[in-house]
Amino acid sequence: MNIIIETERLILRAIVPSDAEGMFLLDSNPNVHLYLGNNPVQSIEQSMNYIESLRIQYIQNAIGRYAVILKETNEFIGWAGLKFITEPENDHLNFYEIGYRLREEFWGKGYGYEAAKAWLHHGFIKMKIQTIYASANIKNTSSRKILEKIGMQQKNEFEWNSIPCLWYELEKKDYLK
Repeated sequence: MNIIIETERLILRAIVPSDAEGMFLLDSNPNVHLYLGNNPVQSIEQSMNYIESLRIQYIQNAIGRYAVILKETNEFIGWAGLKFITEPENDHLNFYEIGYRLREEFWGKGYGYEAAKAWLHHGFIKMKIQTIYASANIKNTSSRKILEKIGMQQKNEFEWNSIPCLWYELEKKDYLK
């Protein structure tokens, strides 16, 4: 994928196989998976397989989760982006979802907000998406705070894989107000 988005402190670019170590650091941390069903990866091979699945999404949907690179150090600190969801979720199918996941040592520094804000803009302005969706574990107050700060509107509660979640939506017309 040729999409590269720059923010004040971040570069958002396609995830590549050489990001496997950073991806493993991210997804092997049980704290990162606390609100995701508590299934951290156990091997770098699992991270490499995940990267391959992300790269397939780029080809199939022309979008997906992208690496979040800290400009200051050129370090992989997580991922963020828009994903085209083709499996049913909260009575929706074939929709764009905004998401993000950062390594624990980078939490609370505004990077998640910065990346999510950039992807929201890209989705509405560059991709001309009409509605962007998101979900978060009800207990994940940090993720919910980011979604609300970028303007996502909470719509309802639902269960995803037996996890109580909140559903968010934002329409382009409301984003442009």
